[in-house]
Amino acid sequence: MPSGVVVLTDRLVARGGLERVIAAAVAGGVRWVVLREKDLSRAERAAIAADLRAILADVDGTLVVAGPDSLGGDAVHLPAAGPYPPPPHTLVGRSCHDQSELDRLTTEHYATISPVWPTRTKPGYGPPLGPDGLRKLVEATPVPLLALGGVETPDQVTACVEAGAAGVAVLGALMRAADPTETAASLTRAFKEAVTPKLVEPGAESARSPRRGLRPTVPTQGSSLTARSGHGRPQPSTATSKGPQPQTATKERK
Repeated sequence: MPSGVVVLTDRLVARGGLERVIAAAVAGGVRWVVLREKDLSRAERAAIAADLRAILADVDGTLVVAGPDSLGGDAVHLPAAGPYPPPPHTLVGRSCHDQSELDRLTTEHYATISPVWPTRTKPGYGPPLGPDGLRKLVEATPVPLLALGGVETPDQVTACVEAGAAGVAVLGALMRAADPTETAASLTRAFKEAVTPKLVEPGAESARSPRRGLRPTVPTQGSSLTARSGHGRPQPSTATSKGPQPQTATKERK
């Protein structure tokens, strides 16, 4: 399932070429890439997909293709307009922008929600949800959501995670970056720090977890399978004999 920093491609603004930017972003920690470039022919997109898959293969990363045609893979990202029902790929995501579009989800595995902040890629698109709007949609949606739109700084990544996003989808901040490796590393580091449970000093009030709305794949501290099932709770003591128990002390006779 996509998480962390997910890169959306745009070869028209990629500094130094799309493959160079993706390779640099992967070096900075990115493991998920969504191939857009919908204006190209299928053959041209398939060639780019093959090149990007080769880059991601070295780190066990995943290429998701925008549109119902997976271009030889098995992961697609669909627009809000369709198709419905989704094709039966191993991984299917969908772009959504409000609650009504989220309510149409059926078998999709995740969705992007946008715009969270104003974005240079689609100026005037909105209005922006902001972290509070993002949180409300996360809490009302059964699938993981990726925050998309105007995510450019580590602080914005942190705010999205604290609002419950499973990750952030980034386009301009990486496509236009002078140093995509450093930009990817700083955004990825912010995500990892935001999802890491905070340790609390003994006796101090428990810190609120930044994982609200996330769907962790492994039990986290305080929410283990043992604790959720009730096993391991203190059990009432049972007497070893039905008769009266011997007194541990007797009063001295007068």
